[in-house]
This record gives sequence, structure tokens and C-alpha cells, in this order.
Amino acid sequence: MIAKFADVSTDSDTKILFRQASKFGELDVLYEKWIWDGIQAESLIFANSDIADRSLVALEQEVRESPLVREKSSITVKSSAGFTYFNFNFETD
Repeated sequence: MIAKFADVSTDSDTKILFRQASKFGELDVLYEKWIWDGIQAESLIFANSDIADRSLVALEQEVRESPLVREKSSITVKSSAGFTYFNFNFETD
């Protein structure tokens, strides 16, 4: 499954603290914990081909309701180069 996420890009100034391929329900997902410019956060990364038939709004709600996302955490969603990133649990130094 990790081969599916081999092309996930990371900005050169982002430090990946932890990365693990896993499942989110029945979907393959790459979980990351990272730090960038004094901001630490987490991401769930989905292959766009796996979520093509899903509403991003509904998927964001599923992510928000998961035990990974802290209450009152904002979530940002970004699609790029075949992947959709749900970023959450933002903390600053």
C-alpha cells in the first residue's frame, strides 16, 4: 500500500516527524505528523483516484469526527498532484 503514496510530495522546508500508511474506514490513507515554519500539524492524505466518487465535504466531516482530530481543530483541505490532504491539529511554537 505504501507504493500508492510514493509520489506524495513534501515541501523542502517541511520536516516529517512521522509517516504511516494505514486505513481510514475502507480507504487507504497516509497519515503524517509534520512541522513547518514553527507550525506542527497532522495530515491524512488520500489518493484522488480512491475518493473520486466521494464528496469532499462529506469526507471532511468523516475526518473531523474521527478520534484523530481534536475538538475545535480547524481543518484545511488541499488537492495537489493526485492526492488530497486533510490537515488538522495545528499548533504553534
